[in-house]
Amino acid sequence: MSRTITLKPEQVPAESKPTLDAFTKNIGFTPNMMASFAQSPIAFNSWATLLGSMSKALDVKTRDSIGLAVSEVNGCNYCLTVHSFTAKHMAQLSADEIILARKGHASDAKRDAAVQFARKVIETRGQVTDDDLKAVREAGYTDANVMEIVALVAMYSLTNFFNNVFDPEKDFPAVTPAGAI
Repeated sequence: MSRTITLKPEQVPAESKPTLDAFTKNIGFTPNMMASFAQSPIAFNSWATLLGSMSKALDVKTRDSIGLAVSEVNGCNYCLTVHSFTAKHMAQLSADEIILARKGHASDAKRDAAVQFARKVIETRGQVTDDDLKAVREAGYTDANVMEIVALVAMYSLTNFFNNVFDPEKDFPAVTPAGAI
C-alpha cells in the first residue's frame, strides 16, 4: 500500500505540471511513481532533468541492464517492474537477459563488464578496486563512460530510494521476487 498520495491531474503543482505532462504524453499514461514524485517540484524536476540527460549515456540495452542490476541490489520492486517492462519492450532484451541483468551480468561481453561494474559500485558504495576499474576499461569503456555508469547507478538509486520509501502502487506487470531468481 502506497505511503504517499498519487496526485490527480488537478492536484499537480504548477511547477511539476509541464514535466509530468511531457512524461504522460511520451509514455501514454502517468505512472504512479511520477504522479507521487511530482508533489515536490524541486525533487521531481531535478530527477527528470537527470533522467533526460542520462538517456544519452551508453546504449539502451546497457542502461536498462544497469537499471535492473541496481534495482535488484536496492530491492526496489517498483523499479524492477518498470525496468523489466522497458528492457523487454524498448531495449529488446529477452526474459533470460533480464534475469541475467538482475543478477549483475549480461550476455554481451562489453555490456557484461558495465553491468558488473555498476553492481560493484552500488554494492561497495563506490569503493571499487583498481581491478574493478581496470576490467571495465579493458572491456572498452573510457573514463567518461565509467563516469556515466556511476551517474546511472546514482540516478537509479535515487528512484529506488524514492519508491522504497513511498511504495507507490505498481502499474507495470509484476516480476518474479528477487529471492526467486
